[in-house]
Amino acid sequence: MKEVLLISGFMKRTLILLSLWFFIWFPLEAFCSTGNTSSSSNPKVINIGALFTLNSVIGGATKPALLAAIDDVNSNPNILNGIELKLILRDTNCSGFIGTMEALQLMESDIVVAIGPQSSGIAHVISHVVNELHVPLLSFGATDPTLASLQFPYFLRTTHSDYFQMYAIADVLDYYGWREVIAIFVDDDYGRNGISVLGDSLAKKRAKISYKASFSPEDPESKINDLLVEVNLMESRVFVVHANPDTGLNIFSVAKRLNMMSGGYVWIATDWLPSYLDSREAVDPSTMNILQGVVALRRYTPDTNLKKRFISRWKNLKDKGSTGPGGFNSYALYAYDSVWLAAHALEVFLSEGGNLSFSNDPKLSDTNGTALHLSSLRVFNGGQQLLQTLLRMNLSGLSGQIQFNQQRDLIHPAFDVLNIVGTGTHRIGYWSNYSHLSIVPPESLYTKPSNISSGSQHLYGVKWPGETSKVPRGWVFPNNGQPLRIAVPNRVGYKEFVSKDNSPQGVKGYCIDVFEAAINLLPYAVPHKYMLFGDGKRNPNYDEIVSQVAQNKYDAAVGDITIVTNRTKIVDFTQPYMESGLVVVALVKEAKSSPWAFLKPFTKEMWFVTAAFFLFVGAVVWILEHRINHEFRGPPRQQLITIFWFSFSTMFFSHRENTVSTLGRLLLIIWLFVVLIINSSYTASLTSILTVQQLTSGIQGIDSLISSSEPIGIQEGSFALNYLVDELNIARSRIVKLKDPEAYLRALNLGPKAGGVAAIVDELPYIELFLTSTNCLYRTVGQEFTKSGLGFAFQRDSPLAVDLSTAILQLSESGELQKFHNKWLTHTECSIQINQEEENKLSLSSFWGLFLICGIACVLALTLFCYRVFTQYRRFSPEDEEAEVEEIEPSRLSRRSILSTSFNNIMDFVDRKETEIKEILKRKNIDESKQTSHNSNGQASSPT
Repeated sequence: MKEVLLISGFMKRTLILLSLWFFIWFPLEAFCSTGNTSSSSNPKVINIGALFTLNSVIGGATKPALLAAIDDVNSNPNILNGIELKLILRDTNCSGFIGTMEALQLMESDIVVAIGPQSSGIAHVISHVVNELHVPLLSFGATDPTLASLQFPYFLRTTHSDYFQMYAIADVLDYYGWREVIAIFVDDDYGRNGISVLGDSLAKKRAKISYKASFSPEDPESKINDLLVEVNLMESRVFVVHANPDTGLNIFSVAKRLNMMSGGYVWIATDWLPSYLDSREAVDPSTMNILQGVVALRRYTPDTNLKKRFISRWKNLKDKGSTGPGGFNSYALYAYDSVWLAAHALEVFLSEGGNLSFSNDPKLSDTNGTALHLSSLRVFNGGQQLLQTLLRMNLSGLSGQIQFNQQRDLIHPAFDVLNIVGTGTHRIGYWSNYSHLSIVPPESLYTKPSNISSGSQHLYGVKWPGETSKVPRGWVFPNNGQPLRIAVPNRVGYKEFVSKDNSPQGVKGYCIDVFEAAINLLPYAVPHKYMLFGDGKRNPNYDEIVSQVAQNKYDAAVGDITIVTNRTKIVDFTQPYMESGLVVVALVKEAKSSPWAFLKPFTKEMWFVTAAFFLFVGAVVWILEHRINHEFRGPPRQQLITIFWFSFSTMFFSHRENTVSTLGRLLLIIWLFVVLIINSSYTASLTSILTVQQLTSGIQGIDSLISSSEPIGIQEGSFALNYLVDELNIARSRIVKLKDPEAYLRALNLGPKAGGVAAIVDELPYIELFLTSTNCLYRTVGQEFTKSGLGFAFQRDSPLAVDLSTAILQLSESGELQKFHNKWLTHTECSIQINQEEENKLSLSSFWGLFLICGIACVLALTLFCYRVFTQYRRFSPEDEEAEVEEIEPSRLSRRSILSTSFNNIMDFVDRKETEIKEILKRKNIDESKQTSHNSNGQASSPT
């Protein structure tokens, strides 16, 4: 009993102590926590913040959308289980400083999600704040591509990045074939970083931004006027304007006054312009007048029923919540979806046991006694968990599907491609990251295989500035008062191509005539001046001319410039206006006639095979005719002579032996046909050898030149030097530079032993002129061993090179190029070629088909003959004809009686005349018949 009382007393004291601890610590814990959070139950109100410029085009559309979204979430019993969302608005007033201050004040309200801002510059600053306090930032308007870096983990974009918009613009530019653009952009993070991505996207398509023209939103119209005057003096006529909706229209107003909205110009605006126009219920006609022909991009949102119902509510929403100048635009949809995204994420966050508590950050304590009250900023403890919840959300909103990929971008980025015509915008197509340019809505393509090939890209027709449907060329010759600087080689030799002249033009020649004719075909004027390159004492280095064009010391190079690989890497060439290639020229001598010239038509192999077939065919015919044709019989010596005589007499169709057997006649017909072809070919080749003048040279072509060690001449300044040394590995010490045709002539006449050269390697156009000047005393040896052409060189990506290529093709098709060639480069054809003795000989490869047919015919004939003889031999029995043998050949009786089945018997059988064999077989058959009849009669008369 006492033990029970003791235990009871101990339990009472324990309960009292626990009660005191609970009442002491519980209020303290409640005091240390936030007022609207609890570790044991969900709060009744959750604060979310919004930062943007209220008095702006985007802000005017964003505020009513956000308020509508808050009302819709709070009135929906199916989300957040009755918890109220409270929206706290802050106006950034288009200022980074004010935006930062407003963000800090907003964070004092213990918000769990921040929405905004619209400005990329302010977003950069605020992102540092939310990173420190672990508050997710959902931005519906900050489109700067660099905000997606790992530097800002709590920044989450609920619209599409300008990264995709710039690639869409690059695809539009590539679709129309424009290679250079001028970027006009606002000078802030949004403008600079967006244009940087545009430059990267254009580089992938071999295009570029030729000039970047930046301006400040505060710039007066006078500065914008100076800016546009400057870019109007440049070559490109394609302008990409990346500004903001509040100030970007000034660009087009000034451009209109400068007559830059007329024909030939191309203006492409990013989505700021459609946002401005969409936010105006009735756009001023004067505003639409200055925008005629502009192509613009707008963020694409599918036309769903959800979106249509929201737009129908917009009039009431705007009257209720808008204080700015703007109306509805696509940013209203993204802002509305941002609230719903936050609401759904918070619901999942709470259902998974998320903690809405905050804690002090030791790094934000006011240790220096400042008045900033940084200690009032507290870290959201559940920020990381809520951020991960946001990233895995997947829901359908007004703007389409809201889902993030691994790069934390919304999936399926897409844009409308618009053309401003008349009083509104006309959609000419779509762009999506899935299929690029198309004329069907992007969502209809997501179920099909991706196809971004050039043939699958389509847009509807566009009305360009100047009310024209013809696609502008996109560039003009720069109107800056400076003519085109054209480098012309000051040649010493071969002045027919280009040379100095005393005329006002300063130069003349074949190349100059071609260039001037091509320039005259262009639909625009090209002021230009020729500038001689070289001292006139020696040929200039053509690689150096091309290099100075690439370095912008000249705009182009016109002359006999060969298009080779190393030059195409630094400049652009036009279409070749003349074919070229390296050849070898050498001193030649007339070949002396040989007493053995009759053997030259055939190669050794051909002679051997032909003789062998003559003997083989003669032997086969003898075998086929020997048993039945008395002309092919007789003593062995006579028969051997007959074989040789018959074989070679068929060469002249003078054989006197007649063939009797069918197989022999068929074989002879085939062989005579082969002999006819061989005789005709031999006669034609021998006639050519004996009647056509033959020339010979110690150099047979580039291969024999490489294997020798003799000096080689080249034209000074030619690319042949690098080709011979670098490509063919010829020692540089063997190369001799020659400046003109006279130097060619002296070097060849002297020869390699007297200080000259063994041969000259140069391009075919020069060699043709050289041979003409020497009255064909020299010849080209071997084949042309490189293929190239002559063209005009321009700086990389110069559109003039493309237009001139088209003009050169027109000159070629019209025959003008040939006329210029006849005027300047007429030459005498040196038709007599170096004798390539081995190449002129007829080889076995030309006749192996005939020999194959004849050989098969011989084998088949022998096979049939042997089969026939074997059949007869089986029916023939030497024992049954012993009596006849003595009459026919008594001398052979002893041999056949000893070895009746020996090889001698077979050969003896084959050697007999076929008439004798047939007679023996006939009598054998009669005897067998009589014997059979006698046996039958004897059996009939025998007693039974």
